[in-house]
Amino acid sequence: MEITYIGHSCFKIKDKTISLVIDPYNPKIGYKLPKLSSDVVLVTHDHFDHNYIEGVSDYRLLVDGPGEYEVGGCFIYGKSVDHDEKNGEERGKVTMYLITLDDFNILHLGDLGRELTQEEMQKIPNVDVLMIPVGNKYTIDEKAAVKVISSLEPSFVIPMHYKTSDLTGIEGLSGVDEFLDEMGVEEDVKKDLDKLVLNSKIDLDGETKVVVLKPAH
Repeated sequence: MEITYIGHSCFKIKDKTISLVIDPYNPKIGYKLPKLSSDVVLVTHDHFDHNYIEGVSDYRLLVDGPGEYEVGGCFIYGKSVDHDEKNGEERGKVTMYLITLDDFNILHLGDLGRELTQEEMQKIPNVDVLMIPVGNKYTIDEKAAVKVISSLEPSFVIPMHYKTSDLTGIEGLSGVDEFLDEMGVEEDVKKDLDKLVLNSKIDLDGETKVVVLKPAH
């Protein structure tokens, strides 16, 4: 299984039989959107930087809300969570997606706006790969992100939704370095990887690793 970071909150996940794209963004945020095709498109919420489904071709299933879905041996569970700390009163709801593919559990938290409750966490199985927003303002900040990570204890953490020099259409986000500092990640391991490749559960050693993926945009 391969996970490629397109940029912002957008990822492409694929194995030998199926591919998924999560949260394709409108290029007006400042990132170019490469040509994307997939079997499944997932949208966490209806904002322009997450719902640009016209940027993805050839998909046969669009998932844009809570529920249970299955396609090609891939299982998707969508759960509604708050986009802010006031029960969704400010920015509404988003859908976080738990994706089970090749026996790996991948959790994409969308624009999560608050820490997960104990009840919510109890319904989440062991997470192998966690995609978590860290940029603050529209989502949780780096301190809340570290708390969520500590509670879920994933094998791999991929930060998303943070400020970069190319992100010109959205203002006020903090960068990934603030999150890395809060996590205690040393400078010498802050590496931009092209993709995360997982072949089997043997790749997981029980320790949480932060992986900063290089955007493909």
